[in-house]
Amino acid sequence: MLITIHSNSLLSLQENSVSLWCIGDFGNLSSDGGFEGDHQLLCDIKHHGDVMDLQFLDQERIVAASSTGCVTIFLHHPNNQTLSVSQEWVGAHYHIGPGSPSYRSAPCTGIVCNSPEIVTVGEDGRINLFRVDYKEAVRTIDNADSSTLHAVTFLRTPEILTVNSIGQLKIWDFRQQGNEPSQILSLTGDRVPLHCVDRHPNQQHVVATGGQDGMLSIWDVRQGSMPVSLLKAHEAEMWEVHFHPSNPDHLFTCSEDGSLWHWDASTEVPEKSSLFHQGGRNSTLLAHPSSNQLNVNQSLISSWLSTDPAKDRIEITSLLPNRTLSVNSLDVLGSCLLCGTDAEAIYVTRQLFS
Repeated sequence: MLITIHSNSLLSLQENSVSLWCIGDFGNLSSDGGFEGDHQLLCDIKHHGDVMDLQFLDQERIVAASSTGCVTIFLHHPNNQTLSVSQEWVGAHYHIGPGSPSYRSAPCTGIVCNSPEIVTVGEDGRINLFRVDYKEAVRTIDNADSSTLHAVTFLRTPEILTVNSIGQLKIWDFRQQGNEPSQILSLTGDRVPLHCVDRHPNQQHVVATGGQDGMLSIWDVRQGSMPVSLLKAHEAEMWEVHFHPSNPDHLFTCSEDGSLWHWDASTEVPEKSSLFHQGGRNSTLLAHPSSNQLNVNQSLISSWLSTDPAKDRIEITSLLPNRTLSVNSLDVLGSCLLCGTDAEAIYVTRQLFS
């Protein structure tokens, strides 16, 4: 199933909704391993404010982050194909008014779910740990960051990693009682805002980030405080980055420049020219690992951290035939990938590995 966001605006009037779609018959796979059938809108529900992030908590519940600072759990009722509000944390993120006890809402910019726990981050630099069926936050780190927190991911159950608007990654351990991060990593030079982050599904120390300059950065959080590789990628902001959940040698990114890319770092990729052709199909890029990864046990290195020159060539495939408006979000499962754009269009790719 697919969850999407719809926004329609006329002057100051704006109505948003969360929609649930079926993109095929999940019980009937085609010969290429994709889902058969047409796209079908199952149901939708109004949402207050812009939807800043959206994730499934489980098979029946969806968590939405709002520009109003609210975090909402929607429950899907498959019997009559409707969505309802199951739980809501109003004012999860807010700015304190200067010299006043009153406050104004701040956008909740990112969420990550590990049922029954939900972690949220926001423009207010606050981190919240919620648990389903609890009315209040289980843990809140006020002033966790003086800048906007744009995204968050779990490293492991008690640890999360956040990225912010000054190019920093911060690791937080909920087992610790203090309000300080256990580790800080950062990009050197200009403080380029980081917009997205994803953790390798099998090796929690491997992290990918993307930011305002469109660069793809690969990090080993065990080694030093700088990225292992900086890969020239999109011509504008990178909005999302995702490792394939079951085949993590493959990674996917999307950008404000209207591009959607498939990065293949598997050992089966044949060696090709190291010249990179922007937006081209089957183009390659030579990654430059940093010296600090030479000390890592080679048997534990993922393909994204390999120092073997033969493995440093990454095949890049453009998944959209023509440039479109900004590609704002993507998700991937099996051989199927989908993305949403500023044109209010949903694109589905069903044969990723053909």
